[in-house]
Amino acid sequence: MSNKLYPDAHAALAGITFDGMTVMAGGFGLCGIPENLIVALRDSGAKDLTVIGNNVGCDEHGMWMVLANNQIKKVLASYVGENKILESRYMKGEIEIEFNPQGTLAERIRAGGAGIPAFYTRTGYGTLVAEGKETRQFNGEWYVMETGLVADISLVKAWKADTEGNLVYRKTARNFNPMIATAGRITIAEVEEVVPVGSFDPDQIHTPGIFVQRLVVGKDYVKHIERRTTRPRTAQENG
Repeated sequence: MSNKLYPDAHAALAGITFDGMTVMAGGFGLCGIPENLIVALRDSGAKDLTVIGNNVGCDEHGMWMVLANNQIKKVLASYVGENKILESRYMKGEIEIEFNPQGTLAERIRAGGAGIPAFYTRTGYGTLVAEGKETRQFNGEWYVMETGLVADISLVKAWKADTEGNLVYRKTARNFNPMIATAGRITIAEVEEVVPVGSFDPDQIHTPGIFVQRLVVGKDYVKHIERRTTRPRTAQENG
């Protein structure tokens, strides 16, 4: 097997975490998060982290565990709900949050992975999002300049990988993962299954292995739900 494959998440992070580093983590809510790698990041003890991702987990799950362990100093995110610790620390001035419109965040990550230092978007012009940023007019419309984002380490979750690190994501669990996989100086993919090289039709591959430096097979997956909106079933519905 390829030397990209590590025995577990802790081994995959060994020797590459450090205080003050920038970490990107895939996922949307709790869907498609690299949960084993997040636990290993918490256990690494690295502090003063800048974390980039759609959100920062929710109570008891995902990146919340790193936040609750006092390891994060700054967050770049699109959605920060379902997280009471983040709310409390932000209101107390203990953590910095840089809010991004969701599409802008995705494009900033994609641009960073593609080597594009900055781009212009109409989203956010005339709002707090544009404060302190360069603006420019094109064809009579005003745009805000946003910079590309890169990370020291990117943590992503995929469904399957081959031993060279080619990745396939499953349905909506793909979300931010493909962009984040390209934007890390070191990208670690947590997967559910590793297959031999040649198992994938090339057209099936979502992230080429050239972007992935380390692989780990995750374990103990549980499909957590952020906010349950169901009602109790009536006796009639239960039959």
